[in-house]
Amino acid sequence: MLAPPVALHAASPVMLAAAWTMLREALLASGRTGRDAREVVAAGVSQANRCPYCVDVHGGTLAGLLSGPDAAAVLTGQLADLREPRLRELARWAAYGGPPPFPPEHGPELVGVAVAFHYLNRMVNVFLPDSPLPPVPGPVAAVLRRGAARILAGLARRPVVPGVSPGLLPPATVPPDLSWTGDRPHLVAAFARSAAVVDAAGERTVPAPVRRLLTAQLPRLGAPPPVLDARPAALRHRWLDECVAGLPEPDRPAGRLALLVAFASYRVTAADVDRVRARGYDDRGLVELAAWSSLTAARYLGARALRVAPAPTAGWSRRTIG
Repeated sequence: MLAPPVALHAASPVMLAAAWTMLREALLASGRTGRDAREVVAAGVSQANRCPYCVDVHGGTLAGLLSGPDAAAVLTGQLADLREPRLRELARWAAYGGPPPFPPEHGPELVGVAVAFHYLNRMVNVFLPDSPLPPVPGPVAAVLRRGAARILAGLARRPVVPGVSPGLLPPATVPPDLSWTGDRPHLVAAFARSAAVVDAAGERTVPAPVRRLLTAQLPRLGAPPPVLDARPAALRHRWLDECVAGLPEPDRPAGRLALLVAFASYRVTAADVDRVRARGYDDRGLVELAAWSSLTAARYLGARALRVAPAPTAGWSRRTIG
C-alpha cells in the first residue's frame, strides 16, 4: 500500500511512478548517510515549506530513531533544540540553506532528500489534510505521536536496496540542474527520469505562457514575496493578480495556481483549485499541473543547494530526454 503523499498522484500513473521513485531512492534507499540524517533533512524542509503533514510523519520517524531530549525536541517541532550538532546543523541547512554542513560525498543523498521533499511538501499541501493523525485533544495527540514514532522508526531501520524504482520510468539524460546527483547511479536515474516525465506532463498539460511565467519568477523563490503572508488577504492576492495579468484570460487560474504551488503551497485554497477545474482540468490535469509546478520549484532550490547551475528554461526538456 502506497503512502498518501505518493498515492495522491494516482490520477496520473506516470506522476505516481515519478513521486515514488524520487521518494524511494532519495529517502528510503540505504546509502552513505544514515537514515537519521535523511529524516532530519526531510523534517527541516517540511517545516520550511509549512507542511504539517510531512512534519508529523518525518519528525515522528526521526524522533523514533533518536532518544532522550533530542527525541522530545523533534516531537515538539523544535529542531533548533537538537543537542547533536550534526543533526542540528543539517536541520538548519535544510530549512534555511547556507553552506552545506556535510562532506561532498554526502551531498547527492542529502540534496536528493531536500529536492524530493520540496516537491512532495507542495503536493501534500495542495491535496492532503494537515495531518495523517486523527483530530484528538492535545494529551491524546502526544500519545499518538509517540506511538507513531516507534512504528515509523521500526520501518525506517529496515534496509532498502537502492536502484530498483527508476526502472518504472524511461531512460533520460541528466540535465545540468541535477548535476548534484553526482556519482550515485540510483539518484542519477531516479531524478533524471522523474524530471523528464514531469517536464513532458508539463508540456502536455500546462499552457506555455504559464510555464514561461513560473520560470521567469524562479529567481525570487529563495525569498518568497512577503506579500504572500501579508494581511489583509487582499494584499496577497494583489501580487498574484499582477503576475497573471499578462496571461491570456483562460490561462490565469492555472497561472495563479502554479505560482501558489511553487511559492506558497500552504496558501492554496479550494477556490484556487475550483477555478482551475472550471477551465476544464480533470483530476489528471490538476495533478500534472501541480506536479510540474512543484518539481520546477524543487529543482531550482536543489540546484542552489550546492551552488550548481540554475534550473533550465522552458523547453529545455525536449533537448535532454534520451
